[in-house]
Amino acid sequence: MEVLKPKIGVSAATFLVVSVIIGSGVFKKLAPMSQTLGSPLLVILCWVLAGLISLAGALSTAEMVSMFPNSGGEYFYFQKVYNRFFSFMYGWASFTVIKTASIAALAYIFAQSLTSLFPLPIVGDSISFLGIAITQALFIKLVASFLIIALTLLNYRGAQFATQLSTVLTYLMLTSIVAFLAIGFGSSEGSMANVTTPSQLPNPPNLHGFSLLKALFVASLGAFWGYEGWNGIAYIGEEIKNPKRNLPLALGIGTLIVMTAYVLLNIVFVYILPIDYFIQLTPNKIAAVEVAGKLSGHIGMVLVASLIVVTTLNATNSTILTSARMMYAMARDKLFFYKAANVHPKYNTPDIALFIQAFWAIALVFSGSFDQLTDMLVFASFIFYGSTALGVIILRVKHPEYERKYKVIGYPFVPGLFLLFCAALFVITILNKPYEAIWGLSLIATGFPVYWYLNRK
Repeated sequence: MEVLKPKIGVSAATFLVVSVIIGSGVFKKLAPMSQTLGSPLLVILCWVLAGLISLAGALSTAEMVSMFPNSGGEYFYFQKVYNRFFSFMYGWASFTVIKTASIAALAYIFAQSLTSLFPLPIVGDSISFLGIAITQALFIKLVASFLIIALTLLNYRGAQFATQLSTVLTYLMLTSIVAFLAIGFGSSEGSMANVTTPSQLPNPPNLHGFSLLKALFVASLGAFWGYEGWNGIAYIGEEIKNPKRNLPLALGIGTLIVMTAYVLLNIVFVYILPIDYFIQLTPNKIAAVEVAGKLSGHIGMVLVASLIVVTTLNATNSTILTSARMMYAMARDKLFFYKAANVHPKYNTPDIALFIQAFWAIALVFSGSFDQLTDMLVFASFIFYGSTALGVIILRVKHPEYERKYKVIGYPFVPGLFLLFCAALFVITILNKPYEAIWGLSLIATGFPVYWYLNRK
């Protein structure tokens, strides 16, 4: 059987981390977060806290991947920590919800941003069945599906070219973000009063004590979508040069770069426009584009819409590249469709896994809206992110003899606090977002009969 070969260096791996994470969340999620919190300072605090928590998760994951650099990421080391069944359930959840929904949501915002540059006719209705409106925003969903197919074919032709494209797009993306920050902070349109003034609308959120904590958790679903993907680099562990050193480096540095960019961008957003503007923003508008319009008129809106097209294109490409490797690893262990273990003899890529992933991601594009997809996948992913942090503690106790090229900073407090947060996020999401939680858990639960079928012999 053909195997995947190491060919990606530390700089390319770091850029992959950044490119997987920076997608649409930081540009799109400000409006729903503002509606929940009603205060610009609380919105900024939410992004800071979400960044620190994501960094804690990334550092915990880094210790795991330094011990077990292998295609499949969590799927592989969950076998070492827990058992074959739990490992399969994570892989199945990633296939049905976490990673494919991420691809679908990113492609959806790519299409939405592209249509703001090149308007398409609005076709489709909002008739739904079990909350699913298949024909709603039909042209946007068709464009998103086309993007998934095109990028899957690109990744089918080889990981090296896909990572080179990701590196170029990431340079372009970071340069554009720095330029946007410079223009925003230097603009006379902004006011520090906007940053410090809470909502002046009638009946603003009255947040104190537990209600404040609950609102921060609900708003954090939006922020965590912005940070989603920091663990993706672990899925291509076999293709990273010197993985025990380079994987932890890429995870830590990449997450810090993203966190800095996100906090600064949100400060610029609320510096230029008051919080009430974002609270009243309609769902089909993008916060960052509106800020650019205030700064530079129509030209600014076009440039930022173009930036979002680049970032979502980049993140979709990187997520497709990394996530298919987990299905390949599962199939290699006879825990997925066996054809997904195929490696193309010429291009050295998991070709069948890529096409299976694309098919299901397109199905999810037609299943729901952007916000439904992101809330569902964040809820599902943190179930397993917490399991990773717990795994770090378990292995420190049970197997201190394992070689660790990297040890998580602040052990046991960093993985312990991250684990507690994941548990709290799980409970509060069920209470406040029951629809998304039920759909996420239902899709994960379909793994039970699949596991029984695959292991019946």
